Amino acid sequence: MQSFVQKILLQCEPEKSHDFTINWLNKTQNTPLSWIYSSPRISKPVTVAGITFDNPVGLAAGLDKNGDCIDAFASMGFGFVEIGTVTPRPQPGNPKPRLFRIPEKNAIINRMGFNNKGVDHLVEQVKKAKFTGPIGINIGKNKDTPEENALDDYLICLNKVYQHATYITINISSPNTPGLRNLQYGEALDALLAGLKAAQGTLSQTHGKYVPIFVKIAPDLTDDEITSIAASLVNSGMDGVIATNTTLSRDPVKGLEHAEEMGGLSGSVMTEMSLEVTKKLVVALDGKMPVISVGGIDSPEAAQARLDAGAALVQVYSAFIYQGPDLVKRIAQSL
Repeated sequence: MQSFVQKILLQCEPEKSHDFTINWLNKTQNTPLSWIYSSPRISKPVTVAGITFDNPVGLAAGLDKNGDCIDAFASMGFGFVEIGTVTPRPQPGNPKPRLFRIPEKNAIINRMGFNNKGVDHLVEQVKKAKFTGPIGINIGKNKDTPEENALDDYLICLNKVYQHATYITINISSPNTPGLRNLQYGEALDALLAGLKAAQGTLSQTHGKYVPIFVKIAPDLTDDEITSIAASLVNSGMDGVIATNTTLSRDPVKGLEHAEEMGGLSGSVMTEMSLEVTKKLVVALDGKMPVISVGGIDSPEAAQARLDAGAALVQVYSAFIYQGPDLVKRIAQSL
């Protein structure tokens, strides 16, 4: 059944397929129809940043931006689910079309632009979810918020999601919000992280619990930039880093249909790039914080390579679109 549905959805326009899937999962989660996509969760517990994960395989942010399908995705066997990216105010994202498949390479290009229903909607969805495992909430800034005021948006989201999140991810690496990636560097990064760390301290006292903060970085970084970012993350007291977001490179898909579309490229073409960034990041961090690796993880072998490189957890997204829920079980069983 999964394979049949998968084939039909991959023949339809990408964003329509996505919207249909999210709506259907939302309606069928926690109902008898969920048997179609449910799978027993493989128990291979691992503790990272003080959090116990049922297994090291998670859903990456971006697929369930609004937290509408937490229980559906959890029932597919993920050890943890990350939702978002969410912004303080609802926003429509970039003009359509903005999502493109490159099936020859099992790749996707997207320029969605943080389309979401806003942080208040997401929080309500988390409150309703029955999943008791780790839920990460990925936060960003609204498109029309000036770069110099980005911290304000992150703090709004941080304050609203803190008590409902197992961990919080700071997205400063999407290529689809103008100026966002500039926050990864130098004084801008240090100021952002200092503000977030101070707020985390206040919130941990207010709510009586410590919620780790992870930072998601881009793959399009030089070795010096990786070293510099690692130093900033350690110095600011962040709890972990997620590597990597989508890439602006088009070398792996050059000459193929849709290859020149603007946006972030993801999928199997990211496997080596994200692995290399993970390796370099692990070295630069020198054990001072965990790395969660994402990007091109399309097989048990690719996932194992990330753990061998020093990653503590892995996340999947694009390969999940092409291969379906069975990928989660195959990876989790193999690790």
